[in-house]
Amino acid sequence: MKNDTATNSKHSEPLIVSVSGLRGIVGESLTDDVAAAYACSFIETLPAGPVVIGRDGRESGPALKEAIAKAIVASGRDVLDCDVASTPTVGVAIVENNAAGGIQISASHNPAPYNGLKLFSSEGRVLPAIAGDAVRLRFEALRRAPPKIQKESTHGSIRAIESTLPHLHKVLSIVDVDSIRKVKPKVWIDCGHGAGSRLARPLLEALGCEITVVGEPPDGQFEHEPEPTADNLIDWLPRIPAAGADIGFFQDPDADRLALASHDGVYLGEELTLALAADAVLMKSPGPVVINCSTSHLTAYLAKRHGSPCTLSAVGEANVVDEMLKKNAVLGGEGNGGVIDPRVGLVRDSFVAMALILERMAEGGTLTPLSSLIKDFPSLTIKKTKIVLPFGWSNQDIKESFQRVADTFPEATVSRLDGVRIAFADGWLLARASNTEPIVRIIAESADEQQAMSVIEQATKALLDQS
Repeated sequence: MKNDTATNSKHSEPLIVSVSGLRGIVGESLTDDVAAAYACSFIETLPAGPVVIGRDGRESGPALKEAIAKAIVASGRDVLDCDVASTPTVGVAIVENNAAGGIQISASHNPAPYNGLKLFSSEGRVLPAIAGDAVRLRFEALRRAPPKIQKESTHGSIRAIESTLPHLHKVLSIVDVDSIRKVKPKVWIDCGHGAGSRLARPLLEALGCEITVVGEPPDGQFEHEPEPTADNLIDWLPRIPAAGADIGFFQDPDADRLALASHDGVYLGEELTLALAADAVLMKSPGPVVINCSTSHLTAYLAKRHGSPCTLSAVGEANVVDEMLKKNAVLGGEGNGGVIDPRVGLVRDSFVAMALILERMAEGGTLTPLSSLIKDFPSLTIKKTKIVLPFGWSNQDIKESFQRVADTFPEATVSRLDGVRIAFADGWLLARASNTEPIVRIIAESADEQQAMSVIEQATKALLDQS
């Protein structure tokens, strides 16, 4: 198994370096010098041109941004500074400003002590795997012989840019704004003290919504664990009916993911985000859809209902985008609440998701509750677990374990697109190895919860059985 984890004995937690970026605990594995070295490794792979930088609201963001910007201008490049901006906003800014690439400073849904860097190409998308791996290799070489960064640069320049308004205009352009304004949805949203607060209020106001916003200052002072899961939001859900809202939205700190709750405060999760967005798009513009192979089959079901093909990609945003470009997809995304609409950008975008879902609720001239929109959706249950691999397991051991999993279900259809994926008549199972940890994740979906749990148990037994 390929392991992209770089460790340092002085650090209590490893620095995680993957093809899409880097993350670690600030002041331990992730320091200003590490961030600067990683930025230098990245810009060496880019064509000529300026580099866009943005950050989420974490307290560590300003210092990391300063270190990265100094490193970039010392190399002779210009920096376009978005300051606090969502991850999809950075993607839009790259394209709008004809930049060579971009860096988002964010640890996404990780806890407050973490931060990280996510890398973008000139297309405003997360780096494809080959390009990301080239950065990783350069970074590893640079860490062995780090350059001296000039304290003051006389080469490149740093210029602040307005990034929120271009993103806002792009999102508004893909939906029927008048139909949403007509029904005046009452929206409750938790921006999670992240970068999403920069655009959430302007967008919802432009759509004519009556809004209640919490977690608005992008200061990184998380009031709950930042990943928008049911367990983390249990104390927030009752606030939705208390506010008389028609829908509840939850963003993660860099606002590329969106979780949903109903008007009565029932957590509906992130899988429904992509499904409802796809339903909204395909009602007006049928066409190819791409999801990753760990995403609920619900989106594929809706695509089929609209007469549109749905293609599976390997797990990872970059893989979804690669497949979207191949298929000329009208929409893509992942089951973690990440919706990608190429009309706005090639990045998971919570603002796109909100606008499309509100448009779907406004279809027909009256406001339709989420509960009514999903009442005829198939009832599917996803179960997940992770297996810590025995010490010393090799790539060959994992390959053989995946074959044992496939052999356990001889009547099913097997795919090796990413790990091993088993498709049944009434569901599927995926087992895939992590690139950054010695674990295998197993996910199963079925209309029958017991069936999902049963196939996970069978897969787990087969995976670990070396007899």
